[in-house]
Amino acid sequence: MIHRSRRPSTTLNAVHHLEAGRAYLPDVEERFLVTGSSGLVGTALTSLLSSGGQQVCRLVRGPTRPQTHPGSMIATWDPEKGRLDPESVSGHDVVVHLAGANIAEGRWTAERKRKIRDSRVLGTDLLSRTLAQAQPRPRVLVCASAIGYYGDRGDMHLDEGTAAGSGFLVDVGREWEEAARPASEAGIRVVHLRIGIVLTPAGGALSRMLVPFRMGVGGRLGSGRQYWSWIALDDLLAVMLYAAANDDLVGPVNAVSPTPVRNSEFSAILGRVLRRPSFLPAPAHVIRILLGEMGQELLLASARVRPTRLIESGFDFRYPELEDALRHLLGRPRGSG
Repeated sequence: MIHRSRRPSTTLNAVHHLEAGRAYLPDVEERFLVTGSSGLVGTALTSLLSSGGQQVCRLVRGPTRPQTHPGSMIATWDPEKGRLDPESVSGHDVVVHLAGANIAEGRWTAERKRKIRDSRVLGTDLLSRTLAQAQPRPRVLVCASAIGYYGDRGDMHLDEGTAAGSGFLVDVGREWEEAARPASEAGIRVVHLRIGIVLTPAGGALSRMLVPFRMGVGGRLGSGRQYWSWIALDDLLAVMLYAAANDDLVGPVNAVSPTPVRNSEFSAILGRVLRRPSFLPAPAHVIRILLGEMGQELLLASARVRPTRLIESGFDFRYPELEDALRHLLGRPRGSG
């Protein structure tokens, strides 16, 4: 069943700066179906679409809080039980699939890893099979993936043609992308956005780093030599809309800035932007003890990823350099006190 949100929104904490995304809003009204709309990126995307005059339907699980997304439509599904009404997903032009359990929420126990995998693989399989039955079908499915697909590759340059690495996140990434095959076999254009570290002070990695860095106790993680491939939230929203509109983009697309940096450089730049010292390292063995496998794969692994397909297709990054992105996101323009 689909119903419309009724109560107005009072706050939208996840949306700070959306200029880059607005540049890629469709010129005409289109119908968007979005999963994962209550997450960090999903909240920003649905708000951007609604403010830009697009029709938005949120595909959600369980009870809804319509006051957080004014003016949007709501449809429900249950990926774990395989429940999704084809009528709910019919008639949309674009589907953006962002749903998935938070990979950075606590240590990776066996149960947590199962939830991380199933929330992505089962949900994507159900959605893609149902979209294949929809009448009419969407023209494009923009499906979230992650640069975890490449694994820990040191200083190696990675692009969309690079084979998968090894590790838990690699296995999840392969199955995640494979689960969308029914949609592509039904003639729907499928784009797998391999997303890097999303930068926004509203949540995620950057928000966790701000407290220690503002206290002057921030610094590199482990050796600091591992590459972090990142993207500003503004640019990620723009990439999603660009991928939806560009018929030449099919399959994997790296959604990262063209300038990955080593963790030590990231720490130094963040400290400079905040005008705080950044010389207290977190030893690798301590990270492994506290966070286990999650700490190794998320914080200490190195992925030097290049957005080759976006660059070759002509996409224009608003924030390709880390310092400019951080100054924009944190409201710290150059020359400010």
